[in-house]
Amino acid sequence: MLLYRSRKPFPAFPMFGLLMAALASATLAVEIPAAAEKAHTEIWKRFVDEHGIVLDYTELDGSYPRPSPEECVQGKPNALAWWTATENGGMFNGTYMEAAILRWQITGKEEDREKVRKLAQGLLLLSSVGKTPGFIARNVATDGRTPYPMGSNDQTSPWFYGLWRYLGSEIPSAEEAAAVKARLIEVALAIEQSQWMMPCNEGAPSPTRGSFAGVGWEHAPRLLFVMKLMHELTDDAAWQQKYLAALEERNPKTQKNRLDVCRDGMLFEHEKRHSWTCASGVICLRALWEMEKDPQLKKAYHDGLVAGARLAATSLFLHKDFDPQALQKFQGDWRVLNQWWKPQHSEQDALDVAMAQVRELGKMSPRRHREFTFVREPAYAAWLITFCPDTDLVRSLQSEIMAVVNHYDYSKLYYSQFFPVEAACYRLALIQSE
Repeated sequence: MLLYRSRKPFPAFPMFGLLMAALASATLAVEIPAAAEKAHTEIWKRFVDEHGIVLDYTELDGSYPRPSPEECVQGKPNALAWWTATENGGMFNGTYMEAAILRWQITGKEEDREKVRKLAQGLLLLSSVGKTPGFIARNVATDGRTPYPMGSNDQTSPWFYGLWRYLGSEIPSAEEAAAVKARLIEVALAIEQSQWMMPCNEGAPSPTRGSFAGVGWEHAPRLLFVMKLMHELTDDAAWQQKYLAALEERNPKTQKNRLDVCRDGMLFEHEKRHSWTCASGVICLRALWEMEKDPQLKKAYHDGLVAGARLAATSLFLHKDFDPQALQKFQGDWRVLNQWWKPQHSEQDALDVAMAQVRELGKMSPRRHREFTFVREPAYAAWLITFCPDTDLVRSLQSEIMAVVNHYDYSKLYYSQFFPVEAACYRLALIQSE
């Protein structure tokens, strides 16, 4: 283990949460496990591109096929960018930002500070390359500016979260912080204007894709977080009123309101286990718990985080079914999927093309399923548990979390989605130091 001491008192920034205030003691010793160091090294060796954007996958030597501008515009292999190495930049940058900031707060190293800034610059790039206000790109083509035309709520909510965390650190200068704040407000206003639907870029098969507007797990914490954040950023009472009104809106089928949904916590709505997509809601729920001052609302968010941690814990065992030494074929050239490409004129067209392709990809790349099921899921689950404000519950699961972290040879993984183990380790270390 590498042993660091916190470099100086943690900045008093109200949006940055109680857990990380543990760093306020300048004599506090915080240990970073060796496995987390190995994961960190591999992420920055292979998976953060020249634009500061986290990739989905690479070959073991770090190579990957980046799409051309023409391929992005044509929607190849599909307009969603699904199955490419540049599929999830908004989601992954926004969620990995937390690990990067925590690491810098622990080490105080300039190189770690610069990594945080690089991720932030990547997030800002993703919000600047589109022609439609409010559009958050997934990544860019070989020209450094052309994106695939379709985003999603899974790209957008982590984008907000990552920049919120960045503002909550003491890393950006006053000028940089003002620019980030302005961009957050600009994007939020555009999405509100779009009735909380996620705008797509010009030329997309559909004008929007995904939403914050529903009253269910996929939507409620995201909408509430952005509204609460807007109130924090603008000090406009109108946003607080919108936030309070949104809390009370009910799902006509379940009769639950958004506060009920948040109190219930994480829910696997689409697959048997998918902590990685549910993470986009959990991070927003954690942010709400940190920002909220009303005791009753804060208690509801607390209860949701506890429930989510308990559900996430049911995925930890999956790491045991991954043999770090086993070899399975990995297909990293997404262009082979173009044989199933066809023009897409609607969101459904794009989904149909993408789903036809993934059925074939599963046959060509068995490694994909292995890493997604037995690496990605338990890695995300381990991280989500550490968001729980019931630190006794988190401590009770520490050995199981570390069993996940210590299980893998990160240099032999093709997909980047082991990165949550870093933040899990840093949060655990801070909890243990309390």
